[in-house]
Amino acid sequence: MHNLIINNTKQQGLCLAVLGTASEVGKSIVTTALCRIFADQGVRTAPFKAQNMSNNSGVTPEGLEMGRAQIVQAEAAGIPPHVDMNPILLKPTGDTGSQVVILGEAVENLTARQYYKNKTRLFSIACSALDRLRDTYDIIIMEGAGSCAEVNLMPDDLVNLRMAEYAGALVIVVADIHRGGVFAQIIGTLECLPQKQRDQIAGFIINRFRGDMRLFDDGVRWIQERTGKKVLGVLPWYDHFHIEPEDSVVIENPKAISPAKIDAPAIAVIRLPHISNFTDFDSLSSLPGLEVYFIEKVQDLSGFRAVVLPGSKNTRSDLHWLHTTGWSQKINVYADQGGHLLGICGGYQMMGHVVHDPEGLEGHPGKSQGLMLLPVETILKAPKTTTRSRFAWQDIEGTGYEIHMGQTRRLDGEPLFQVFERNRIPCETEDGCTIHASRIMGTYMHGLFDTPGITRRWLNIVGLGKITLPDPYGLAGKDTAYDHLAAHFEKHIDVSEIVKLLN
Repeated sequence: MHNLIINNTKQQGLCLAVLGTASEVGKSIVTTALCRIFADQGVRTAPFKAQNMSNNSGVTPEGLEMGRAQIVQAEAAGIPPHVDMNPILLKPTGDTGSQVVILGEAVENLTARQYYKNKTRLFSIACSALDRLRDTYDIIIMEGAGSCAEVNLMPDDLVNLRMAEYAGALVIVVADIHRGGVFAQIIGTLECLPQKQRDQIAGFIINRFRGDMRLFDDGVRWIQERTGKKVLGVLPWYDHFHIEPEDSVVIENPKAISPAKIDAPAIAVIRLPHISNFTDFDSLSSLPGLEVYFIEKVQDLSGFRAVVLPGSKNTRSDLHWLHTTGWSQKINVYADQGGHLLGICGGYQMMGHVVHDPEGLEGHPGKSQGLMLLPVETILKAPKTTTRSRFAWQDIEGTGYEIHMGQTRRLDGEPLFQVFERNRIPCETEDGCTIHASRIMGTYMHGLFDTPGITRRWLNIVGLGKITLPDPYGLAGKDTAYDHLAAHFEKHIDVSEIVKLLN
């Protein structure tokens, strides 16, 4: 461990910006690592991302919505998540439009053109959120978005170099060597920037290196000589721990899985076009002896012990996709043959008889026939439900969070969970529906597999009782992974040099 002493004579907290040469180069991972490293040294640390675009969201203790990546980073920093850490969240509903969530509340659906017309106001909102964090914390680890050198977007930038300039932040740029062209990534990024913005950048981190690190020593020297800036370290590829990914690009274009080639017990998650909160299954994926497959192409499901319909940002559109591709027939055949099915949030809504959308919240007003797997019906309507919830599955208590538009009414069957607390307020209500001795079930609860007892009961029901849960598991397992990430980062990145540059 380094002795990280922050010499800050300012009244507000210092800012360190982690920007990137492109999307998916590792900005979130670097930010998460720095949050844990500084927090471990007793430095009051908070994450910040002015604008996040993702359908992977979560709920704060106050019952407000924000991006999952900043919730993960807050966990790594050992603090409760707060919407000031992600004041603007864009949740794509299609190719050109998004639901806009400002300071935790869904405001409206806008096209990209409409959104950009509001950039001045949004930048002011983001700056105010950052200022509030700086009044509370010693250091803010700011994450950028995409490439920090998108020339066409720079005039309206509110998350990369413009925000870093407002904060007076030290800027580190992350590049991904695994995707190739790392020298072009770095030099090209600098060439696209005016001198003033080049001067903001203090150094680089090279991410996802495979092989003998010594073979890149010449590359490091070349980058430093060519740019006049420091390479703060080369971060090797890791697979001995897992950190929750930011967005669903990690599950893009999954391949079909032949039932004949499934050797270990396996669970299928249908990769919906508008899938949301796919990280619900991270804890399941960590189980030794269990395979979790995201599948998109229509296929036979008979080889899977269970099939899950996950959350969706556009339930009716994804339901139409299930019907028109032939997925609905395959899913119903699987159910008729005794298969185990679970629907979560949007997936739960799809498993019912019908989804009503009288106000056109997801497009044109109307209704869509469901999969007819559960005796429930859903009406999509505002306001949006966002809660952190505590619930019980018979005698086992669990925690989760709910994010959904509308309400689902149970017509028959039994409730799956009893909910006894939402947003720290006691309540007595029910959630979900289950039929056929819990062989087919649905719930609004995200994160249910983070509770060991809940996971164990579900595994027993689907015939996977022999699967063992690692210790630690769930939330405790995530915390251990943050420690592993910090150790991995400190081994290869010159954190002392970062502190020196900050000071």
